[in-house]
Amino acid sequence: MSIGIVSIGSSSAGNSYIISDGKTRLLLDVGLSGKKIREGLAARSLGPQDVQGIMVTHEHEDHVKSIRMISRICGDARVFASRGTVNSCEKFQYVPKDRLKYVSSQEVFNVGTIQVRTFALSHDAAEPVSYSFRSGGRQLTVVTDTGIVTDEIFQEIRTADVLVLEANHEVELLQMGPYPYSVKRRILSDHGHLSNVAAGNTLSRMLDIRGGGDAPKIMLAHLSFHNNTPLQARLTVEGVLMENSFAEDRDYVMGIAGKDQLSGLVGV
Repeated sequence: MSIGIVSIGSSSAGNSYIISDGKTRLLLDVGLSGKKIREGLAARSLGPQDVQGIMVTHEHEDHVKSIRMISRICGDARVFASRGTVNSCEKFQYVPKDRLKYVSSQEVFNVGTIQVRTFALSHDAAEPVSYSFRSGGRQLTVVTDTGIVTDEIFQEIRTADVLVLEANHEVELLQMGPYPYSVKRRILSDHGHLSNVAAGNTLSRMLDIRGGGDAPKIMLAHLSFHNNTPLQARLTVEGVLMENSFAEDRDYVMGIAGKDQLSGLVGV
């Protein structure tokens, strides 16, 4: 395996992933309890001492909940976040300054044997970024917490061998649901979250440009607890892909990150 990802848990309630090429191990976001993250590492026969980097996308609680604890127990790991993220989150005052590295969009750097590229997200946060990871000539890209797929984001998506992509909500469920109108408007805005249909359209565009070759591995993630279900996300996304003549197993392989359970390893 060149590079792969395991979701410890992913939803609107909390997110954290393990990324590894077998030599370097990274955590992407720490929005679950410290106990849950440690259990996720242990399930992969890893401990805090095995983590070389902690990558943070933005300051919202479902992505930084345990940054104080995890940065402390992962004593050899550098913490990567944008300056806007750090300045907007008091929790970062507890991250050792000698291990904190500021990043901005379109930076390329190495953490161990993994090359990392940052790119900007369109989200209602101070300076949100996400990451593509490369090792062994293969690319893994994570795109969640963005209201639209900008050209910058799509440039990362189009070349990904493994893609973690937000499918946050079913629009009709959100519109009929219990959220206040202001919250619904936020989620549906260009600085909110991708819907199931938006995820399907993005994947169709990705597959159309690729024009065959190895089928990319896709993990739908960051599903809303109130406005989506794994079954609904799959049905809607697969429906959009079928309408565009793309078939699972032939053109892509797709799974869904669960809210509370550890996923299997998705890698190439």
